[in-house]
Amino acid sequence: MIFRRSFLFTFIIVSMSAAAFAAGYLTREWRDASLNEFPIVKESYNILINNGLKQIPQSPNLEYGMIRGMVEAYDDPYTIFVAPAQHELESNALQGSFGGIGVRLGRDPQSNWVLFPIPGSPAEKAQIMEGDRLLGVDQLSVSATTSQDDIQSAIRGPVGQRVKITVGRPPDFSPFVLQVKRAEIPLPSVTWHLALEDARVGVIEINLIAESTPQEILNAAKDLQERGVSSFILDLRNNPGGLLTAGVDVARLFLKDGVVIQQQYRGKDVETFRVDRPGPLVDLPLVVLINHGSASAAEIIAGSLKIHKRALLIGSPSYGKDTIQLVFDLKDSSSLHVTSAHWWIPDLQPPIGGIGLQPDISVTPQTEETGPDADIQAGITALYGSK
Repeated sequence: MIFRRSFLFTFIIVSMSAAAFAAGYLTREWRDASLNEFPIVKESYNILINNGLKQIPQSPNLEYGMIRGMVEAYDDPYTIFVAPAQHELESNALQGSFGGIGVRLGRDPQSNWVLFPIPGSPAEKAQIMEGDRLLGVDQLSVSATTSQDDIQSAIRGPVGQRVKITVGRPPDFSPFVLQVKRAEIPLPSVTWHLALEDARVGVIEINLIAESTPQEILNAAKDLQERGVSSFILDLRNNPGGLLTAGVDVARLFLKDGVVIQQQYRGKDVETFRVDRPGPLVDLPLVVLINHGSASAAEIIAGSLKIHKRALLIGSPSYGKDTIQLVFDLKDSSSLHVTSAHWWIPDLQPPIGGIGLQPDISVTPQTEETGPDADIQAGITALYGSK
């Protein structure tokens, strides 16, 4: 997706389909609009109320069902409704951090939720211990059937505020309450390492395009160069996208000049995103890895580097998503993501939409993850030639 506002895998990877979360989001506050009444919906609702054997679902579940039906009828794969807990987690991932207490969630043999505090975290400082059974978060009662998204959403909140964590400790699991002050917990979007096949090559993996991604890439490049790296592989495989503006800024890191993308909203003029000055990584030898899981903002990065002849693309064709979604925050913290614009890379042929980016060097997708990484090996060969 692409989110466009500067707003919106260690603890979580956002639970989303690569298709829906792949191209471009702008976050907007919901504003009431004058809507026509839907008489058939009202009539059907009254029939259910007066004649149905089963009890009508409690709010907001009934409303959510109506919204999902409306979105389905709208017939756009990237226009989606997102419930509050999932929307919060999605927003955290795109911001690159969240207010939390620093715990991992797990299951014990009886499927109860248990806590694993991260060393040095607020949770550890508050005396939460590894294996403590989670029984409640503020007003949320936690059982084996409580969803992980609901738990994570309840634990997270404004930095500096306290959250009430109810735990049971082995062996008797008698409940007691701990007050834990939330701190800023990073959600890295970038990891990096030396290529096992050739220590001259640094591999920078981008999992999601977040606000923090451009700076994370700079940090990665600096660290790898200090370790003797002279060439780089930018790994965008299975990257579903993220923030449009962050994707443009990542491309600018590697480009000297020119246009990154253009975009257009319905009834609006075309908007052009340019490179204003040479990026800090413009001289680094570079190749880019893509596959069918590379979408949206990831395609903006890869496509702009391809069209400006900055890097060869290696792997298999990308997903092919060239639309932007506005994210409207609804009154209960759920959200409606609406496809509202189209973006493209000038002079790129064929265009991305529908068929995706075509690699310069094709590598047959691997069906097993055992053995050498063929894409990495092809990248090293492209940088240094075969041995």
